[in-house]
Amino acid sequence: MGLLDTGLLLAISAIWGSSFMFMRYLAPAVGAAFTADMRTLIAGIVLAFFFLVIRFRPGWRKNVGHFLVIGLLNAGIPALLYSFAALSLPASIEAILNALSPLFGAVFSAIWLAERLTMRKTLGLALGLAGVALVAGIATGPGERTELLSVGACVLATVCYGLAGVYIRKKASHVKPMAVAGGSQLAAGLVLLPLVFLSPPPAAQVIRVAPVILVFALLCNAAAFLMYFRLIASAGPTKALTVTFLIPVSGMVLGAVLLLEPVTARMLLGTFVILAGSALVVAPGFLDSAGAGVYRFMIRLIRGENREQRFTTSSPTTPADGPGAVPEDPPGLP
Repeated sequence: MGLLDTGLLLAISAIWGSSFMFMRYLAPAVGAAFTADMRTLIAGIVLAFFFLVIRFRPGWRKNVGHFLVIGLLNAGIPALLYSFAALSLPASIEAILNALSPLFGAVFSAIWLAERLTMRKTLGLALGLAGVALVAGIATGPGERTELLSVGACVLATVCYGLAGVYIRKKASHVKPMAVAGGSQLAAGLVLLPLVFLSPPPAAQVIRVAPVILVFALLCNAAAFLMYFRLIASAGPTKALTVTFLIPVSGMVLGAVLLLEPVTARMLLGTFVILAGSALVVAPGFLDSAGAGVYRFMIRLIRGENREQRFTTSSPTTPADGPGAVPEDPPGLP
């Protein structure tokens, strides 16, 4: 990865890490529904005009169904859940929990895409859940149901991201990524719009935070997605995926510096455990090979003990590898 791509990666992680800070500021002021809808609707409208300027055809009519499903799973519902959680949770906690997305992506890929849920991925999922328990212990205390619900909302948002990834690969892989970015956000903004009218925020509050909302939508939704697709094109999807592991770091740093949120040792431990779990899920196959190597080593140890025992207790005519001996390379290795 070149210097330009590295800078782009760090910029994207900082922008998406800051999105939790924006929600922490906006949601208490104008409500969760208004915050979620404006970030997606404004970004979708801006990207639609951008498509007109560059004469890009996203296939509005042909792909409207895909835009609606992906928009709800990948933008609308997660934005609403995170905005609700921002009413009571620190931005840094939300940023940490966001790193669970690859774990649920692996689970749903195993269910609907017939991908193997290997021992490595299972271990990663277990680590991720343990990290959630650590982070939930930080965010909640005895009798604090609101905070616990907020943690659950963050986890459910990452479940939606996992479902969105599976849907795109199974049903919408033919749709251009830039079209998905613009169309899904516009669809999400339109679907969430009725929620704003059900509980409209005070006009004075909207006017006061309007510049922040505009920056939030343009920076974290519109610009960041265009930058991300540029990074995928130049550095490849695997390297671009590392932004997932940088978002919690940037989220914690920005929360501590700008919102004066505390960063505790337990929070850092929870972050490490979740990121370790996500890394096991998305890591390359050499970890599978390493796990298989350890498994074979243990098998050889067992065989060695069996042979030694048979040498001392069995007759000379008894074969060393008789019935019940452990095979060298058992089928179904993870």
